[in-house]
Amino acid sequence: MSNDDKTVELITNLDRAAVEGKLKQVAAEAKTKGLDDIVTLLGDFVGMSQQDLRKRVALCLESLSGSPERALFAQLEVVELNLKNL
Repeated sequence: MSNDDKTVELITNLDRAAVEGKLKQVAAEAKTKGLDDIVTLLGDFVGMSQQDLRKRVALCLESLSGSPERALFAQLEVVELNLKNL
């Protein structure tokens, strides 16, 4: 295992504010890295329905699959696991 491999702590008790906070972090990091497609896919997610968020997060995960952006992918996975809490 390389030093770049990290274990992701899977948190499954995030409320809406925490989920939206994670998405804000993802959007900011994606923007910094020039991943405009992720920013566009997330759109204006604040207050969005669980169903719409689920679709958008799934599209982002699909877009990032196979990319070197593992940290963003992992953050989106945590969000996906917590969408049931909305």
